[in-house]
Amino acid sequence: MLYFAKGSENEVLSSKDLQAGLNEALDRLGTRKKVLALPPDFTRFHSRAGELTSYAWQYYGDALTDVLPALGTHFPMSENETDRMFPGVPHSLFRVHKWRTDVVTLGEVPAEYVREVSENRVDYSWPAQVNRLLVEGGHDLILSVGQVVPHEVTGMANYNKNVLVGTGGSEGINKSHFLGAAYGMERMMGRADTPVRKVLNYASEKFAGHLPIVYVLTVVAAGDDGTLETKGLFVGDDHECFLKAADLSLKVNFIMLDKPLEKIVVYLDPDEYKSTWLGNKSIYRTRMAIADGGELIVLAPGLSQFGEDREIDRLIRKYGYLTTPEILRLVDENEDLRNNLSAAAHLIHGSAENRFKITYCPGYLSREEIASVNYSSGELDMMVKKYKPRDLREGINITDSGEEFFYISNPALGLWSSRERFF
Repeated sequence: MLYFAKGSENEVLSSKDLQAGLNEALDRLGTRKKVLALPPDFTRFHSRAGELTSYAWQYYGDALTDVLPALGTHFPMSENETDRMFPGVPHSLFRVHKWRTDVVTLGEVPAEYVREVSENRVDYSWPAQVNRLLVEGGHDLILSVGQVVPHEVTGMANYNKNVLVGTGGSEGINKSHFLGAAYGMERMMGRADTPVRKVLNYASEKFAGHLPIVYVLTVVAAGDDGTLETKGLFVGDDHECFLKAADLSLKVNFIMLDKPLEKIVVYLDPDEYKSTWLGNKSIYRTRMAIADGGELIVLAPGLSQFGEDREIDRLIRKYGYLTTPEILRLVDENEDLRNNLSAAAHLIHGSAENRFKITYCPGYLSREEIASVNYSSGELDMMVKKYKPRDLREGINITDSGEEFFYISNPALGLWSSRERFF
């Protein structure tokens, strides 16, 4: 059922609009005695999910007993990040998702089904895993809050991914990421109906129907000057809510270009992007826009590590970003990579497939570290002086020396492709 829906390409929702829309939806749900909020973590700061979680806390008061950020494999949030993202929400309400240990399995999606939807690219069953708090917490409402935007693993982010991957366990996270990588992210990004989404939907319908989940979904886009604009808010408990948000996201977050771009410059906010695990959104979201032989320059002042998890960081350093066939071969040959399929998927996602050049300009990692994972290294201060990100507008810009390039201030907010590569 859809409890609230508002949004369009020309809409810009204010904070008051978001609070009023959420309150209208919660009014329709009726009185609840124990509420769990599942927002994303700080890596999705711009989703407006933190603000909406704060509004939910204001609405329910003491009845909102738990806030479980859907960390997936990410680091737990710091107190400073929590205060910034969830203004006013007491620290005592926050729980940490321990993705390797603190999960229960609701059921198993059969291997035959996964094999069918993947077109025989993988052959394994998929465990529908969630944090045990969702099952054992005694909540009569679970609010899954987040942003719908093009995504490299599921095609479009959020909806039941926030639950089954964001609060999932290591096996489910690993297998879902590898399924998407093996199938081919360029075949999925910007699409609501993908193999990974089919598996998640199967799990939701067969195993999670007893959980009182209501989805609170935003659509956020960057304006011409880079300013964030909230284009939509959708609240509901079924697939319709997601499809409405995904349809709007495709209109406002997907930039179709008439021809491939020779040079793209992406800026990564240092408060949000500290790893290539996250920062490689600059690659995922632009790879279909970059010309053969072109260059992607990533200005990454906060970059200090490769993985968000110590073991995954080790694996990235060990194997580096290689082509898809090379990574698939390494998975077959190496147990450590085979046991961490999300790391293998990430290595595929972060590859240029020998088609274009990736130049990372990190704030903290050394030139040698960047080179060791098969990227080119650029000097950050020099590149910032050359491209002047503070003075740029989204899209085509020209340097003082006459060089033309395409600028993106936040790769998490969109998907870019040339017409010839979107198939």
